[in-house]
Amino acid sequence: MTDRPFSEASQTDNADHEDRDVPQFAPYSPPAGGWGALHATAKALREQGVLVKGSAALLAMNHPEGFDCPGCAWPDPRHTSSFEFCENGAKAVAWELTRNHVTREFFATHTVSELDRQSDYWLEQQGRLVEPMRYDPATDRYLPIDWADAFALIARELKALDDPNEAEFYTSGRTSNEAAFMYQLFARRFGTNNFPDCSNMCHEPTSVGLPASIGIGKATVILDDFARADAIFIIGQNPGTNSPRMLTELHRASRAGVPIVVFNPLRERALERFAAPQNPLEMATFGETRIASEYCQVRVGGDIAALKGVMKLVLEANDAAMRKGDLPVLDLDFIAEHTHGFEAFAADIRATSWDDILRVSGLPREQIERVADIYMKARAVIAVYGMGITQHRLGTDNVQQIVNLLLLRGNIGKPGAGVCPVRGHSNVQGDRTMGIDEKPKPEFLDRLQKVFGFDPPRAHGHNVVKALGAMRAGQAKVFIGLGGNFVRAVPDWTMAAEAMRGLRLTVAVSTKLNRGHLVHGKEALILPCLARSDIDIQAGIGQAITVEDSMSMVHASTGIIEPMSNQMRSEVAIVCGMAQATLPDHGIDWAEYAKDYGRIRSKIEEVFPALFADFNLRIRTPGGFHLYNPPRDRIWETPSRRANFLLFSGLDEDPVVADPSALQLTTLRSHDQYNTTIYSLDDRYRGVFGGRMVAFMNEDDMKARGIAEGAMIEIETLSADGRRRLVGGFRAKPHSISKGSIGAYYPETNPLLPLSHHDEKSGTPAAKSIPVAVRLQSAA
Repeated sequence: MTDRPFSEASQTDNADHEDRDVPQFAPYSPPAGGWGALHATAKALREQGVLVKGSAALLAMNHPEGFDCPGCAWPDPRHTSSFEFCENGAKAVAWELTRNHVTREFFATHTVSELDRQSDYWLEQQGRLVEPMRYDPATDRYLPIDWADAFALIARELKALDDPNEAEFYTSGRTSNEAAFMYQLFARRFGTNNFPDCSNMCHEPTSVGLPASIGIGKATVILDDFARADAIFIIGQNPGTNSPRMLTELHRASRAGVPIVVFNPLRERALERFAAPQNPLEMATFGETRIASEYCQVRVGGDIAALKGVMKLVLEANDAAMRKGDLPVLDLDFIAEHTHGFEAFAADIRATSWDDILRVSGLPREQIERVADIYMKARAVIAVYGMGITQHRLGTDNVQQIVNLLLLRGNIGKPGAGVCPVRGHSNVQGDRTMGIDEKPKPEFLDRLQKVFGFDPPRAHGHNVVKALGAMRAGQAKVFIGLGGNFVRAVPDWTMAAEAMRGLRLTVAVSTKLNRGHLVHGKEALILPCLARSDIDIQAGIGQAITVEDSMSMVHASTGIIEPMSNQMRSEVAIVCGMAQATLPDHGIDWAEYAKDYGRIRSKIEEVFPALFADFNLRIRTPGGFHLYNPPRDRIWETPSRRANFLLFSGLDEDPVVADPSALQLTTLRSHDQYNTTIYSLDDRYRGVFGGRMVAFMNEDDMKARGIAEGAMIEIETLSADGRRRLVGGFRAKPHSISKGSIGAYYPETNPLLPLSHHDEKSGTPAAKSIPVAVRLQSAA
């Protein structure tokens, strides 16, 4: 129970309704990519008024002398072509380069209360922020403020805290390595390890789960491995929307006859068929290529049951082979030399009943058998996964079961094989490498102490869930957001907004207007920063930043577009400006680091000598360099010094709800969306146009509830914490989704996600499996 009466604690949220636009449904039959992607790219550039400038920028994106895509973290190929961008990357660049900008005149025209009534889509469409602004409670407006005065205000509020742990330092995944390193240095020199960051909300189960299994929380593959794989498994990942450049590798693999196995509750166009825009023949003939050779529509939360079924068949096949005197199916030499815990793992798999596997997975046994056959015939297998795996109550355990599958046949540490978590934002992995971590390793803190001459705090800090808890309890007083749209990205946003409004100060380092600027503390600042594509000049010298992709490649990124305002500052300059104002006499010359990012990289090299030796020299190499990954050499930095088979008790990734009529809600991105940024109100691959309040349902589930296509429905969370969570205004759309499952867009569904509904080991919100009741919405 909450500490307030039920009626006061209830939430009813219409989630903006995106200007109350009513979505229209229409079939979309073309493949993913193809002419549709080219038309969408041109449209995005045209709508933002940057057709010429944007086209030039796209030709420089993801090239050694250009800038890194501000979207996803998929790596660049070694041999780039003229077009190393995808549709969604083009939209991200158009969004950055827009001719629209938010001036002091805009804020003079609109109060914050008026802006808060607008949709998230409308807010970000207003354009780039161009000068620092401070909230004025007397007029309910943002007013201009000098940079020096903004930094002084931040310093005053931080110094007024009774404890450094009353400050929260949030980081977005778009932050560069250099900015992230200086940001963690600033916060730790100030005295806290409070680093809630976007990793906490997506791939923290990877960061927690993989080290226990294989000794490192990163992918063990590089891009070249995809050309050597004999089979590719894609589990809980939709590359068409989340990492479209991955489709280039899947397209090539499919055409080479490599089987591609997909586990996903929804049918997604990009996992079915794709037309490569860079393939002249396929484009000229309106051709397409099949992607999935086996499409396994598991129930929401049924992935591990399905994988246990596959592993059970592998063990049974190996037992049969051994009885016959045939070659083993398992890689017994690898298991004996490189793994620990196999016998206990195998006993658990053998004890799991087929009835339970089929019931929880929702798959027929015949399909699981076909998948197992593909796995056993392949000499090298890559397992790709995304947030459909991590965002569950047992997300960390889910990750480890994927590793178990690979270990059975030695599919880590050889060409064409390995585990491949697909990270979201373009440097979310790099931020963690740089020390954005609320639970820093002692070795890292020791190096930081040696290089910078101070003793960093050792106690663990706050992740996102704990930061929100501290805000609610009045223990957090200051929130600084280095990018992102925190209040819209987090669960239980009605509660989160209430908590944030109680803070003394909120600081938003941003490129575009968003909800986070309207849900603020008693004092609030908006600090406009350069985008990835903007030219960055410091002390008269052009600067480059670096990023790390999903496969541990580190490379340089250099903006090529003249910033639209001389009041915009780089993230590095803003971080160093805050630090200089707050900690002027603490032995670190922040201003000098802001003038030359090479000096920052030299310090990164000192703190991480094994990973970043000759950092400034190595980033001059086209394509950058790969951070050493021990499992690629079958070196396991775990306590057992081996790769570990880890147990998953039972089959359920999320607690079972007693209500038999419950559906499991999985949150989705539309195709015209990246994280909380909405590029348009369309989602063409799913046949939705002009609105986002849509719920994708299995037709049998609709019939059982008397719901017709287009009917208005409401969704209510089934939780036992005494707080009602209800969102109405959804239009029901029949979709090919597993029975018992329902999908709807994020962040509109975030009010349905309890803060307490998260992975038990990592704290990541379980947004991919929320138990809900679905019913027709009454006219009243």
